[in-house]
Amino acid sequence: MFPPGAGISPTKTTSHKVVLPFYVYASLSLLAASILLFIGADAFTGHHFHPAILSVTHVMALGWGSMMILGASHQLVPVMIEGKLYSNLLGYATFALAGIGIILLVIGFYRFDFGWIARTGSLMILTAFILYFINLAVSMSKSKHENVHAVFVLAATLWVLITMTLGVLLIFNFTSNILSLDSLHYLTLHAHLGIVGWFLLMVMGVGTRLIPMFMISKYSNTTHLWWMFGLVNGGLVLFFVSFILRLNPLIYYVSIAAIVIAIGMFINFSYNAYKNRLRKKLEPQLKISIFSGWMMLVPAFLILLILLIPSVVQNNEKLVLIYGFCIFFGWISAIIFGMTFKTLPFILWNKKFHAKAGTGQTPNPRELFSQPVFKWMLGLYFAGFILFIAGIVFAMVLLLKAGAVLMILTSLLFNTNVYRMIQFKN
Repeated sequence: MFPPGAGISPTKTTSHKVVLPFYVYASLSLLAASILLFIGADAFTGHHFHPAILSVTHVMALGWGSMMILGASHQLVPVMIEGKLYSNLLGYATFALAGIGIILLVIGFYRFDFGWIARTGSLMILTAFILYFINLAVSMSKSKHENVHAVFVLAATLWVLITMTLGVLLIFNFTSNILSLDSLHYLTLHAHLGIVGWFLLMVMGVGTRLIPMFMISKYSNTTHLWWMFGLVNGGLVLFFVSFILRLNPLIYYVSIAAIVIAIGMFINFSYNAYKNRLRKKLEPQLKISIFSGWMMLVPAFLILLILLIPSVVQNNEKLVLIYGFCIFFGWISAIIFGMTFKTLPFILWNKKFHAKAGTGQTPNPRELFSQPVFKWMLGLYFAGFILFIAGIVFAMVLLLKAGAVLMILTSLLFNTNVYRMIQFKN
């Protein structure tokens, strides 16, 4: 995870054999999601509860975003806590169960069949995350070093377990009436526990560690981080309780406000790290990672608009679709694009060249992938992102298809660079 000479002991990093499969799976999932986006583009002119949209959403949330997070955190958490990962075997089991489970679940969604395939897939994914939580919790319990960033990661894992458990119940509820209300009623709860509890907490915890490190910034504010942690988790608890118990809407709005304030604090933290950086010239990977923080404001603004002015946006499916697209193809994808090409090169450098360091000439980690390909990928990505949103706004399938084609090209370039790094030979 860290550059050569950073003073990180190799014994505190996880074997690349555990980490790399997650990265490869996530890369292929982005390609699969982009292809599904093209095939089901016309679905984005209608209601958001559609087999094509459900399929794309879960490939992006689970196959792309979550698998990339699982891979990176298996490597990063041991460094944070200055100790070893408890079990490589649990890491392999997490990958196998999640990898197969995601495929089964998406097949169920694509067929709009909530029978045994979707049920089995959802249970396998939940089991994978339980094993992941056990691995992290035991690793942290054995460490003598408390780290606020690691606490963010552990809390995010608890929230994703709640999200996954609710998701399993929703799938069974479609045919067995387990819950008091129909599954559609709980979709908002399920989605936002995952988006805020899993992705936002994880991005905040890991981002506030990696962004200053890669910019060589001396900025640090642990009190600031604990406030962010408290606001997000407090907001989530209020949101969950107010949704389940149907409390006064004011509590609901307070929970949203707390989370939005935390987002603002995260952006402010990143800005202060940027101002106090020693590395004045930033690479494109860092620029897109920092920019992704500002992209968080787009869905935050949309959710506030939807919640606070319901009379204006009532039954406006376009806003809901844009909101979801901005989350998964915007904010989450942007930060993954940046961080993948900062973390994966160091993982592969340690695998290929760590033993040779100091005994001969070795390449710089950034030489493992193509910078021109990366820049072309970003250009196609932003063009596709804008075109697809325009397609949603104007309900034009042609624009949606064009945006999806550019997303396919983006994913192909992303996979090309990942493959190049894995196959790199000095």
